[in-house]
Amino acid sequence: MKRGDLGRRSDHMDTLQVTARLAIHSGKREQFEARAAECVRLVRERDTGTRQYDWFLDDEGTECVVREAYRDSAAALEHLANLGPALMALFEVCDLTLEICGTPSTELRAATAPFAPRVYAPFLSL
Repeated sequence: MKRGDLGRRSDHMDTLQVTARLAIHSGKREQFEARAAECVRLVRERDTGTRQYDWFLDDEGTECVVREAYRDSAAALEHLANLGPALMALFEVCDLTLEICGTPSTELRAATAPFAPRVYAPFLSL
């Protein structure tokens, strides 16, 4: 297929893209911000396959969207292992809705099952 043809699978579709939506519990924004900063610190220091890890707050400061990208499932599993206790502390002050775009491995599906992610398989790409 030529560049631009619909259905063409490009290399970037092997990357896992994740969107985490975090609804911050009432009165917990300060704790949320401190725990989020700890997660970012750990990712900078430990992760080797994380390509994107960007946090965005809504205007009211009640919801955060985290845009994440991982080289592959192994990198996402490494990320979960590196953040284990920090993520659990974060989830004490917010509720998570998780979306995974890509083709996660069986191991990654099992590791994220407690979070009930919505998984979207590759379909079309440039």
